Amino acid sequence: QVQLVESGGGLVQPGGSLRLSCAASGSIFSINRMGWYRQAPGKERELVATIAGSDSTNYADSVKGRFTISRDNVKNTAYLQMSSLKPEDTAVYYCNAHVVEGISYRSRIYWGQGTQVTVSS
Repeated sequence: QVQLVESGGGLVQPGGSLRLSCAASGSIFSINRMGWYRQAPGKERELVATIAGSDSTNYADSVKGRFTISRDNVKNTAYLQMSSLKPEDTAVYYCNAHVVEGISYRSRIYWGQGTQVTVSS
C-alpha cells in the first residue's frame, strides 16, 4: 500500500502565495507521473498541473505563469508553488501519483486526502 499526504493549504489573501506538498510513502518501487487536481464547491475535479518522471510538466491554462509544479524523487514528494492567487483558485487540492509498487511491481494510481486552499480578503 501507498499513502499520499498533502500539506500546505490554508487561507491566503488575493495576490498571495502558498506552497503545497505531497509526500508519498509505503511500498514504492518508482513513481511515474505526479499531479495536482482541484475541486471547487459545486464543480467537477479539474487538472491543475502534472509532472512526469522525466520532469516534463503540463499546466491548466488558468494557472500557467502563476503555478509551478516540481518534485523531489529522493523524497517521493511533489510540490505546487502557487503565486498571484485569485479567489477563483479556492478549492480542495488533491495530489495523485502513478506508482509502481514495490514487491508486486504493479502500477496503480493513488490519491491524497486533499488540502483546502481558500483565497479571500
